[in-house]
Amino acid sequence: MNSSQAMAPGSDSTHGAHDPLAPVFAQYPLEVLRGEGVWLYSTDGRRVLDLYGGHAVAALGYGHPSWTQALTEQARTVNFQSNAVPMDVRTRAANRLIAFSQLPVESVFFINSGAEANENALKMAFTLNPGRTEVVALEQSFHGRTAGAGALTWGAAKKWFGFPRAPFDVTFLPRRDAAALARITDKTAAVIVEPVQGVGGAFDLGAEYLQALRKRCDETGAVLIFDEVQCGMGRCGAPFAANLYGVVPDMITTAKALGNGFPCSALLLMKKAADAVKLDSLGTTFGGGPMAAAAIEACIDAIEKEDLMANVRRVAAYIRNTCVVGPVTGTQGEGFLTGLICSKPASGLQKQLLAEHNILTGTSGDPNVLRLLPPFILKEAEVDLLAAALKRLA
Repeated sequence: MNSSQAMAPGSDSTHGAHDPLAPVFAQYPLEVLRGEGVWLYSTDGRRVLDLYGGHAVAALGYGHPSWTQALTEQARTVNFQSNAVPMDVRTRAANRLIAFSQLPVESVFFINSGAEANENALKMAFTLNPGRTEVVALEQSFHGRTAGAGALTWGAAKKWFGFPRAPFDVTFLPRRDAAALARITDKTAAVIVEPVQGVGGAFDLGAEYLQALRKRCDETGAVLIFDEVQCGMGRCGAPFAANLYGVVPDMITTAKALGNGFPCSALLLMKKAADAVKLDSLGTTFGGGPMAAAAIEACIDAIEKEDLMANVRRVAAYIRNTCVVGPVTGTQGEGFLTGLICSKPASGLQKQLLAEHNILTGTSGDPNVLRLLPPFILKEAEVDLLAAALKRLA
């Protein structure tokens, strides 16, 4: 988690003087007791509207009945078994994810987190392009905190990277700058982008830029990776931003909403990348475990049966039509990865919304953007609460 995503730690910490947890996360002044739908209930009796979804994770909200039932039944059947043992639930989850994607995905590799998915995608890119030494990313990107993913995260080297060197050469390009794509060359093994940046401020790259990027990668032989850890799995109102923008990358990484809170991620491989996978070329202990597979299958099932992507599209449009009020001067992003562009620092507005109106939002790497990442079940009546609160913050 980026330090800009939570409030600064202080005397309001709920964990006392002898907290056994490593002090690496700034703490919100909110201790959650339970959740229901889009609402969080705190230990001090507050009912808080959650428009942040645990960093874009709680796609179905809290206490979703069929998702909970699927995990319960799987836990009773068999809670874990190695990937060396074939399991129908794992195969079903992979097939459901491929069908859900509506893209020419050839195979799926299940792992545990977004950063891990990105690490494996990068490994496959260098496998496909032996001898190349560079990966290109965009300014304001966030790809994770591991060695490869962290090296491609904008600003990490100065703030927290921690490793003595990056595992490959890194070049950052400015966002939406088509002319800068000329810096992708025959030494570039891969280009990795978030089609809609998350920490970068819910910043959408758009179809025109991504189509130009696809063309340049084709010209140079660079592998194109879409990091859809945050924007994928229906959050943009389509299965993936790749669908929304009509651009097919060579690989897609996804996590967060994939399991509705159960730790899991996936690397989706198109034919060129899938053909390069060999026995023992990738590995994981927990990835694709039966509990994770059950969570993925149940999450996709709910998104499809409840027509939640249509809900995301409709309610996201409502947010844009009703929430440009008070300190909000505009919006950016796609679907339920929405940035509210503000005339005041977003960190102060975030604190006010939580303290005075019981609404939880996020900030971002852009100091003037409030980030909204709500569950896909959010309705217009709950958006009205946000709009009313923003008017009072004028």
